[in-house]
Amino acid sequence: MDKLRRALAGDDGRDDDSATGILPNLDATTLSWSTRIKCFAFCFILGILVSMLASLSLFLHRGWSQFAVLYTLGNVISMLSTLFLMGPVNQMKKMFAQTRIIATITVLVMIVLTLVSGLWIQNPGLAFLFIIMQWMAMTWYSLSYIPYARDAVKKTVETCIA
Repeated sequence: MDKLRRALAGDDGRDDDSATGILPNLDATTLSWSTRIKCFAFCFILGILVSMLASLSLFLHRGWSQFAVLYTLGNVISMLSTLFLMGPVNQMKKMFAQTRIIATITVLVMIVLTLVSGLWIQNPGLAFLFIIMQWMAMTWYSLSYIPYARDAVKKTVETCIA
C-alpha cells in the first residue's frame, strides 16, 4: 500500500530539495491517506451517478441539452476526484506532461464545446457529436496513464483497417 501511495503522490524516494521545486508545500495535503481514498471514492462515484442521471434524463425525454450538461458535469467530477489521490499540483503536472498534453487539451476543449452546445446553442445534434468526441478524448486521455495502452490501441486499429 505504501508503494501505491508513493506512486500516486509522485514520490520516488528521494529526499533532496531539487525534486520538490520552488513551491514544495503546494503538493502537500493535510488529509490522511484513508481520508483521501474515501474522498476520491465519493467524488468518483458521485461523478458516475451524475452521468447515470444524465442517461435517465435522456430516457425521460428531457432533451439532449440537459443530457450533455449532466454527462459533462459527471465527467468533470470524476476527473477531479483524482486530485485527492495525487494532490492538485502533482495532478496538473501529470495532466500537462509532454506525453499527454494533447490529450488533456482535447478533453478540456471537448468539455467546453459540449457545455456551449448544450447550454447556449442548445443544438441537440451538435451536443451529441461533442459528447461522442468527449468520450473518445476521455478514453484516449485515460489510456495515457496505462503503459503501452495507446500503442496497443493504435496497432489494433491499424490491423482492423488494413
